[in-house]
Amino acid sequence: MQNDVYDYTQAPGTGAVQKNTVLRKTYGLLGLSFIPCAAGAFISSQTGFNLYSMFNNRWASFAIVLAFFYGMCFLIEKNRYSNVGATLLMVFTFGMGILISPLLQYSLSVSNGPQIVGIAAVMTAAIFFTMAAMARRTKANMNSLGRFLMAGAVVLMIAVVANMFFQIPALALTISAGFVLFSSLLIMWQIRTIIDGGETSHISAALTIFISIYNIFSSLLNILLALAGED
Repeated sequence: MQNDVYDYTQAPGTGAVQKNTVLRKTYGLLGLSFIPCAAGAFISSQTGFNLYSMFNNRWASFAIVLAFFYGMCFLIEKNRYSNVGATLLMVFTFGMGILISPLLQYSLSVSNGPQIVGIAAVMTAAIFFTMAAMARRTKANMNSLGRFLMAGAVVLMIAVVANMFFQIPALALTISAGFVLFSSLLIMWQIRTIIDGGETSHISAALTIFISIYNIFSSLLNILLALAGED
């Protein structure tokens, strides 16, 4: 494969060394990916750019967000073993920073907003480290968990679309809680898959974990805002 610079299945050494290399580089790239994400959120807040307010129709905004999200994920996966994939991941996280900026700005503007954002951030970090630790010790069947997560992704997407019609606050909270649970399990599944040798691209792994952390943080923000009576 051309530019196959990250394919550790071809690397010399033991399987354990290869898996550790993928996991180490996954964490490194994951940490790096939050820099453009923060930059995107900052630039959006400073310029007042809001993708959602550019269109009068919420369905048009939703369609554009989906097109960006799945289009970038497709391109990153297509280049999962090359430097192009890593670059596209940085572009993707920058865009995701822009998308979360309105939620962050609103959260920071309410009473106790900084505390709410801080609590959500600490809880997100705690969930990540807990699931990462559990991934190293779990004896769960990852194939079964993978099938469960696939079904869960479909259910959550249907619920998101349904709530765009009905606009039910209780359903929105349930969806947010569902995303927290789903994304937490996805982190554990992805890390365990690397440890078991089922994932050989740290770019793909970093993408999955970044999306999971992003979903956990934004969902926790929504839940905490609702509990504080600010949603």
